[in-house]
Amino acid sequence: MSDALNYLVKARPEAMGAYFKFMKQAGDHLDTRTRDLISVITKVAAKTEPGFRQYLMRALHNGASPQEVIDALLMAFPVLGLSRIVWATEILLDMDIPEFRPENLNAEPSWHRLEAMEKLPEGDISFLAADGRHLFVSRKKGDRIKVFDSRCPHQVTDIPHLALKDGKLTCPKHHWAFDAETGECTEVGNRPLRAFEHKIEDGQLLAYW
Repeated sequence: MSDALNYLVKARPEAMGAYFKFMKQAGDHLDTRTRDLISVITKVAAKTEPGFRQYLMRALHNGASPQEVIDALLMAFPVLGLSRIVWATEILLDMDIPEFRPENLNAEPSWHRLEAMEKLPEGDISFLAADGRHLFVSRKKGDRIKVFDSRCPHQVTDIPHLALKDGKLTCPKHHWAFDAETGECTEVGNRPLRAFEHKIEDGQLLAYW
């Protein structure tokens, strides 16, 4: 929440508590993805960039596709107007989410080659780049592998390799921290890193997205 909302929660807890309870119950009969898309639209209507980034990531995490996000914004054109849709699109471009790139909007999921297994040390966390995406790969003893998106699930900040310390990845923007071996969020936030399905073929590690 913004500093202003945090202040109001502290100054008028009964009133603000009732407001947030109303907002939560108002969506009881909507599926999570629909609620998230509506929240994306409301954040664009209010031109609240942190909220837009946050609810955009929630929508994607809960199954909304990039095409659905774009359609939701365009369907809200009578309320939002072109200027706010352009404002939201400029933020999307700045976030540089791989799925929103024009060449990927209609792409079918496929397998992507990441690295030769011999180049991934056992007991280590590797930082890789593949087809326009950064990834963290955890390799325990043998072929016990996990592959994670480097993007923080909060506001899509690309977590750099330098953020890895003592088995923990800490997003530099809002300090969400993640266990680099499991991808679970351990501090500040409540959502894990995105994990990718993977396989090993002919000594090569591949991931599916």
